[in-house]
Amino acid sequence: MLNLVFLGPPGAGKGTQAHRLAQRFAIPQLSTGDILRRAVAEGSPLGKQAKALMDAGKLVPDEVVNAIVDEALARPEARRGFLLDGYPRTVAQATALDEMLARRGRKLDYVVSLDVPVEVLVDRLSGRLTCPKDGSTYHPRTNPPKRPGLCDSDSTPLVQRPDDRPEAVRRRLAEYQNKTALLTDYYKPRGVLRTIEGVGTPEDVEGRIVSALRDNLTAGPANP
Repeated sequence: MLNLVFLGPPGAGKGTQAHRLAQRFAIPQLSTGDILRRAVAEGSPLGKQAKALMDAGKLVPDEVVNAIVDEALARPEARRGFLLDGYPRTVAQATALDEMLARRGRKLDYVVSLDVPVEVLVDRLSGRLTCPKDGSTYHPRTNPPKRPGLCDSDSTPLVQRPDDRPEAVRRRLAEYQNKTALLTDYYKPRGVLRTIEGVGTPEDVEGRIVSALRDNLTAGPANP
C-alpha cells in the first residue's frame, strides 16, 4: 500500500508526474478536479451541492471538497493506495485529510513537493497554449503541436488562457507561496516530505522521485 500527496506550484508538472507515478505503482491518481467532476456527473448529494456552487460562480468550500475526497478514498480502488494531486491545498485541508486517514487506520507515506525556479514556471505557463475543446495543453518549445496553433486531436485553434499570461502567472505563484507552500512546513517535521528538483525531462524528474521514495517502497512494474 502506498499513500502519496503531490505538491508544487502551477506549472511544476504535478499532473504529468502524478500520472506517471500512479501508473508505475498501480494506484489511482485522485485529482481534485476529476473527483469533483465525477461527483457532479454521478449526481450524488455532494456532487449536486458542488455543482450548484460552481454554476453560481462560487468556490466550493472546504467542507464539501473534504467530503468528496473522503468519498473517493472510500472507493475500492483506493484501498490499496492512492496519489492525491491538487489536494490538500491548505493546512486546514491537510488536517482534514489526516482525520480521514486516521479513521481508516491509514497515514500518508510520502508527500512529494516539486521545486521549480519562478522564472522557469513563468516561462512554462506563459508559453502554454490550450485547446478550448478538449483541454489539452501545448508549449511551442517543450511540447509543440504537430501543426502550429492547432490541436493535434481535433484541429481546434489553440488559445492562451488569461491566467497563463505572465502577469497573471506571477500572481498565481505568489498566491501559491502564501497559502499552499505552508504545507511543506506542516509535513516536514513528520519526515514524509521529499522535495524534488522539477527541472528536466519528465523521465529525469520521475527518476528523481522514484530514487527519493525507494527506501521503503515495493514498486509495481516500472514504466518501460
